[in-house]
Amino acid sequence: MKPSGRVLKWPAEAIWEAVAPTLPGFTVEVLPQIDSTNTELMRRARAGQAEPVLLVAETQSAGRGRLGRQWDSGTAEQVGAALTFSLGLPLQMADWSGLSLAVGVSVVQSLHPDLQLKWPNDIWLHDRKLAGILIETANNAPTLATAAAGTLGQPGAAGSGAMRYAVIGVGINIAPRTATGLATPPAWLQELEPCLDAPAALLRVAAPLVQAVQRFEAQGFAPFREAFLRRDALSGRSVNLSDGSQGLAQGVDGSGALLVHTSAGLTRVNSSEVSVRPST
Repeated sequence: MKPSGRVLKWPAEAIWEAVAPTLPGFTVEVLPQIDSTNTELMRRARAGQAEPVLLVAETQSAGRGRLGRQWDSGTAEQVGAALTFSLGLPLQMADWSGLSLAVGVSVVQSLHPDLQLKWPNDIWLHDRKLAGILIETANNAPTLATAAAGTLGQPGAAGSGAMRYAVIGVGINIAPRTATGLATPPAWLQELEPCLDAPAALLRVAAPLVQAVQRFEAQGFAPFREAFLRRDALSGRSVNLSDGSQGLAQGVDGSGALLVHTSAGLTRVNSSEVSVRPST
């Protein structure tokens, strides 16, 4: 299936009907192009706009991944080659740890049983990256307009019970793409389902994702841990950490921290500044 030149029909109304009853004030927006859906929602948050919204971009000119990495969603001539969207909503919880893992669990469960989760925020198909997740937050007190942005998972990113505006960005490869400039070879959904396009993938993912985030707000990571472990792409594998250490990945704990058995013993990895890759 070639995405080039396509006019996509987005299921905005169907998603709104599924989500609005449990998320008052929820809206769905689809833009033909933007720099980044995450960047746009963070701009709005800093301006005091804290309404729940699903923002979809057909193409992004400056998409972002974890640790500032670029996420390429294709050009205007490649509309539909990738699905890029951000879910923004105010959340209040004592512990934000593991939210990116819970988001990943929801996405893979909605899409295909062959997909795996690579800690902390990637979706893999046979050791190739199919999707990425980027979560950012802005303070919701006293006003979003004067708050500094933070990143979930960093120490002190959210105080106990703090209300914050969370922006949950997801980028999914839909159609084939080249590996040029990528550290990890890419995968795409049409390998698994050749007729699946970006709007259909969004319809599968959106409402369950909102439900998962609401469940996380109420119960934390614990209800998602077993599902993550069943999809854990690193479990039992030798991994290299970006701090130079190496060990055997042994799943995640109840807060979503990666457990790695190193020469120094069992180590909990929870810093957003640490990259983890399987050893070659």
